[in-house]
Amino acid sequence: MADKANKEKAVEKAAEEKADKSVAVKDAKKPTRKKKTVKAEDIAEVAEEKVGATTEEAAPKEVSLKEKDPKKFLEEFNWHNYQEGIDPIDDGKLEEFEKLVAENFVDTLDDEVVEGEVVHMTDRDAIIDINAKSEGVISLNEFRYNPDLKVGDKVEVLIDVREDSTGQLILSHRKARTIMAWDRVNKAHDEGTIVNGYVKCRTKGGMIVDVFGIEAFLPGSQIDVKPIRDYDAYVGKTMEFKVVKINHEFKNVVVSHKALIEADIEEQKKEIIGQLEKGQVLEGVVKNITSYGVFVDLGGVDGLVHITDLSWSRINHPNEIVELDQKLNVVILDFDEDKTRIQLGLKQLNPHPWDALGDELKVGDKVKGKVVVIADYGAFIEVAEGVEGLIHVSEMSWSTHLRSAQDFVNVGDEVEAQILTMDREERKMSLGIKQLTPDPWTDITKKYPVGSRHEGIVRNFTNFGVFVELEEGIDGLIYISDLSWTKKIKHPSEFTNIGDTLEVVVLELDVEGRKLSLGHKQTEENPWDKYEGEFAVGTKHTATIDEIVDKGATIDFNEDITAFVPTRHLEKEDGSLLKKGEEAEFQIIEFNKEFKKVVASHMSIHKEEEAKIVKQAAKKQAAAAEESKTTLGDANSKLQELKDKMDGKK
Repeated sequence: MADKANKEKAVEKAAEEKADKSVAVKDAKKPTRKKKTVKAEDIAEVAEEKVGATTEEAAPKEVSLKEKDPKKFLEEFNWHNYQEGIDPIDDGKLEEFEKLVAENFVDTLDDEVVEGEVVHMTDRDAIIDINAKSEGVISLNEFRYNPDLKVGDKVEVLIDVREDSTGQLILSHRKARTIMAWDRVNKAHDEGTIVNGYVKCRTKGGMIVDVFGIEAFLPGSQIDVKPIRDYDAYVGKTMEFKVVKINHEFKNVVVSHKALIEADIEEQKKEIIGQLEKGQVLEGVVKNITSYGVFVDLGGVDGLVHITDLSWSRINHPNEIVELDQKLNVVILDFDEDKTRIQLGLKQLNPHPWDALGDELKVGDKVKGKVVVIADYGAFIEVAEGVEGLIHVSEMSWSTHLRSAQDFVNVGDEVEAQILTMDREERKMSLGIKQLTPDPWTDITKKYPVGSRHEGIVRNFTNFGVFVELEEGIDGLIYISDLSWTKKIKHPSEFTNIGDTLEVVVLELDVEGRKLSLGHKQTEENPWDKYEGEFAVGTKHTATIDEIVDKGATIDFNEDITAFVPTRHLEKEDGSLLKKGEEAEFQIIEFNKEFKKVVASHMSIHKEEEAKIVKQAAKKQAAAAEESKTTLGDANSKLQELKDKMDGKK
């Protein structure tokens, strides 16, 4: 019994000691949340002001279980809590206390942004109430972006210093703003939402944009769908952007305005492409100009106007017709199956210039125009805007020797021509210049009769002769055999040069074929007629061996006569042969005027037998010449007799 009584006294004493404990002890023993820090004195104040007052004003004190039923109290007593020093508190009171703490205190973790209210402002600082034990302080420098800050404004803050040396709570609005900005940027990137940004300045390759207080990069290629020529025009503007890339390691943000435009354009593009038809006229804006054509923006769909479809007239570059950003109407000429390549036309909106040509214009009429294009085969003349005619090089001169068109006209020249052919359906016209001057072959027989002498200019070579121009449109051919009486010419370039002036004699004239045969050697007497007697067979001449050749040697009697000496005829009296440069006496053993062939011999000078042979050859040649003369005379008499008979004389 004594032990039981002692035990009851001990329990009672312990209960009385625990009753004096504050509610804070119970709260301290309770597991604490990681993000909540509450000071003991704060709990004491709240417990005293809130809980204490409530319990004092409560209903009359209830009888405890110890007083009411000591036996039951001992059976239910928690010896573990007693040994650990844990004082049980009524759950209802504990819940009420936690509610009061939640209403009057905030989380004060360093990495958590909370909302505060400006309760006071000084010249340098703003006092912010965040429902903590004391107000925080933020320098006004952090609100320079918001010069209208006033008492009562709600601001986002971050705990910078819990207690400085004076016990003051230091807050940071800049850090809170940065954290919230990154949260917003990340959210905008993940959800693809549109954000507003202020273009601060231009930088290399793009622009710097302020988005939620973060400096983001806007590449130049992401400003607009069309090329940007003036970046400075965007500085100072507030625009909508889409966050396209975030580099968390380097804290870089890339935004795009083009992405928003492309999204709208894509919708417009689908709508436009679905309605495309050939011949449809649309309004567009010149987006880009190249040397081969113009790209036109049709509202999200680009089409190409080729340079040949810009104007009915010839142009050197598209910028002669259009300029960048110019609005114009174009017609759809063609497109592929996917309608991704669209061919447009500008000139097709105007009537074709050929349709405006008067019916009175006909073949044979004279027209004036400007040379717009020159090719090797001719020149194109613009006789009216968009109407061109071709002057072939053969129609530029009466000369049969064709030259390049550049020899007659230059681009930009104003020329007069005659219409040779005209096809209105095919829209083709051929012109001629030479037709405006008389044809030189009209009176060719009077100006260039056979046997007449003239001077001409060497215009061209062939393997068989030389073309000589007597006047514009009159060309004649000198065959290679008619260049010289004495020289053996393999190619005309050995005898004359292009551009040289030659004296010629008209040998033949073909008016219908427009052909003229000329000769140059005929302007001089044939020296072989004179040499025929001077170098007759049997005559003797002194000369020097010029060259030793195959089967003999050559000697030059003069500038025209080069004789050949067979090897056996080079033998001297002592049996040796003549050598190059050695002078000796030679006897002519063969002379052929027709083939310009002369053969000489030294051996015949000192050998009688050979001399006899030469004499016989000379007599034989003389007899042949005489016979030739007789035969020619007989032929002439017979011709005369036939002529007289035809004339009725006999």
